[in-house]
Amino acid sequence: MFLILSKLLPLFVYPLGLACVLLVVTLVLIARRSRWTALPVVLALVILGAAGNGWVNIALLTSLEWRYIPQGELPTADAIVVLGGGLVPHDSPRPDVEVAEGGDRTLYAAKLYEQEKAPIILVTGGRVSWDGEQVPESRDMAVLLQRLGVPKKAIVQESDSLNTHENAVLSKPILERRQAHKILLVTSATHMPRARAVFAKQGFEVVPAPTDFRVTELRADVRQKTLFGQLLHFIPDTGNFWTTTMAIKEYVGIFIYWLRGWL
Repeated sequence: MFLILSKLLPLFVYPLGLACVLLVVTLVLIARRSRWTALPVVLALVILGAAGNGWVNIALLTSLEWRYIPQGELPTADAIVVLGGGLVPHDSPRPDVEVAEGGDRTLYAAKLYEQEKAPIILVTGGRVSWDGEQVPESRDMAVLLQRLGVPKKAIVQESDSLNTHENAVLSKPILERRQAHKILLVTSATHMPRARAVFAKQGFEVVPAPTDFRVTELRADVRQKTLFGQLLHFIPDTGNFWTTTMAIKEYVGIFIYWLRGWL
């Protein structure tokens, strides 16, 4: 039940969902011939405009992504832990498992292993599917890691978790059996604040190794842009809309996890 609610309820606080709710309210007000009919429409436009605004987008993303930027070279650890969320399954007509934006997680983990940062990689994550059973994402990550040169014996799988809290809880006994206390945690930069806190709550010494950054120093330094480039930041953009929603989703997740005592 928590899984279903966690997927459905936040939709009403995301920009698109909230705007749709306001438009439904508008229809009700129109039916009642209310003088307040225009108010929810204006609010919906403000919400959608702000969500697509480049300035708002950069501010929200950097508040999450730039918290744990490594200072210097990453240290060695007992294990590299990679959280699922970056691969899409081999469903027809896809020719193979495909890498989405978050697939940088698996690629970065392979690079850290190549640099001998840890002797094992734990890939963690099942796959939420409302259409029937699917291959766990951890299995797809393991296949991709082997193609990238990581030996099979160095890959450990946790295939049952369906959210970040379960990633940490179900990874704990696996890592404890291997006496792995210090971990390099690999996930998307926007997801790192919540993920780091959840794994630290389970008693791990967590070294954040974020990847999949949406905001680079070049993009964030608006002062270096031309006047036209700065003006473009005010125009709503669908890409900004999506990543702003991602940032809001993370803040909602942090709040819910705090309420449940998972952080």
